Amino acid sequence: MRIQSVKHFFRKDFNGWWLVSLIGAAIILLPILFIFFSIFQEPNENWYQIKEYLLKNYAANSIILVLLTGLFTAILGVSLAWIIAAYDFPMRRFFSWGLLLPLAIPPYIAAYTYRTMLSYTGVVQVTLRNQFDYQIDPEWLAISSLRGAVFIFTIFLFPYVYIMCRAFLENQSASFLENARLLGRKPFSIFVRIVLPLSRPAMVAGAVLVVYEVLSDYGVTSYFGIHTITTAIFQTWFGMYDADSAMRLAAWLMVIVVGLFFIEKWLRQGRRYSIGSKARPLARQRLKGLPAAAAFAYCLLIFLLGFFIPVIQLLSWSKLTFAKVWDDSFFTLLNQTVYVALIATVLILLFAVILGNVTRTQSSGTYILSKLATAGYSIPGAIIAIGILALFIELDSLLAPFYSYMGWGKAPLILSLSLSMLVIGYTIRFMATGYNAVEVGFEKIGPKYTEASRMLGFGVTKTFFKVDLPLIKGALFSGFILTFVEIIKELPLALLLRPFNFDTLATKTYQYAKDEMIHEAAIPSLMIILLSVVSVAVFQMIDRKVKK
Repeated sequence: MRIQSVKHFFRKDFNGWWLVSLIGAAIILLPILFIFFSIFQEPNENWYQIKEYLLKNYAANSIILVLLTGLFTAILGVSLAWIIAAYDFPMRRFFSWGLLLPLAIPPYIAAYTYRTMLSYTGVVQVTLRNQFDYQIDPEWLAISSLRGAVFIFTIFLFPYVYIMCRAFLENQSASFLENARLLGRKPFSIFVRIVLPLSRPAMVAGAVLVVYEVLSDYGVTSYFGIHTITTAIFQTWFGMYDADSAMRLAAWLMVIVVGLFFIEKWLRQGRRYSIGSKARPLARQRLKGLPAAAAFAYCLLIFLLGFFIPVIQLLSWSKLTFAKVWDDSFFTLLNQTVYVALIATVLILLFAVILGNVTRTQSSGTYILSKLATAGYSIPGAIIAIGILALFIELDSLLAPFYSYMGWGKAPLILSLSLSMLVIGYTIRFMATGYNAVEVGFEKIGPKYTEASRMLGFGVTKTFFKVDLPLIKGALFSGFILTFVEIIKELPLALLLRPFNFDTLATKTYQYAKDEMIHEAAIPSLMIILLSVVSVAVFQMIDRKVKK
């Protein structure tokens, strides 16, 4: 009887958590579904013109960027992961975390930094002319092109592939690699015949994240003048003032993203990559002489290109405009950025905790619920922004009688001009970041403490606050930091959903760069990078604790 009463109380208490999770997932999915169903609406004349003259070029550029960036980031990420995981050479420990730092620099900041550095009046060509009396063909360093965008995306997004492949190779590949060495295989043969096949799931997972980032990018492509589907969404909305065609473009971009997701799942169907439960760490080989120098030079080159050089250039520019930018308006900008990021991060973690506690039951229903709630991370920010804008405009139309009754006018845009749109956009886009951290925390503590508490008669809510919450505080902290920084770096959502006269560090940086005020953009860029570096440091500390 005692066990039955506990189970009854558990179900009754658990229903409330389930209900909140379902409501939250529905709110997250509503703007996405709103966009998707726009495909079935009757198109207008602008859409036929876009489809006839522009869409093929937009789609072709998007596909080229995705394919080339995915390929090069996969090659760069897995090769660096292999060098760091399998060999010991000078400064290997520094490069093991230093190669993560390019993620701290958003690609749109890297784009305007490199473009200015490599321009005719930039530091590179000026130094060659003045110091070495060498005149280089400016076309060789012209980065405002597809190839330049591929370079920027590859150098600053490869850590997604690198970190996944490195973790896999360090912990799961020892027996295979050591057996190959004993059989006399050369390093290149081992890399091609063993490392690449073994790391394929990690490499594909990292490359998919890179593809999502490329598809959702607006800063790099718009600054370089490259026409993609994402830039077309902005141009259609703000240039042609055609919300319907912008929604239709967003819907087709979402179809492409979902299609890529299912293609990736299909390619991995029926394949098992597990090494087994007896996996042990890989013993690194000590490199000497030329191989050690080559490994060091390769890692150093990528670190310089992906972090050191752009940061040094930004620091140099910041000295020129410090007095002009570092004033009260900058602190207002910083306060606005932190304010909206804090609100969104707290909301994300609150829902992530509720969802994570519900999905611990490991049923098919909770699995589907978690995937639906975290689907926003794989959807480009422009799509989410268009969906929220369209949804809030529709809500304002429905609430017009209420607004009129309250004396606010006949059809004012109350919700559509509020900060709530931006907060909801951030919540939908980065729910996966907070949820993944919470999920890892729950997995680490296991179910035994929770089950013991419930057997003693405590419900889900009391068990969570008394038992689970103290145990997952570290995971919540890491999730807070990572989510907070991701929000600060986000550009497309902020550009589309921010209220009038409300800027963030990301939007102000982009506006400075777009207006060719490159030196003024340095300080807000460095602030974003500083906050991002903190997140990388937190990630590394947590990673070391987990390994211990």
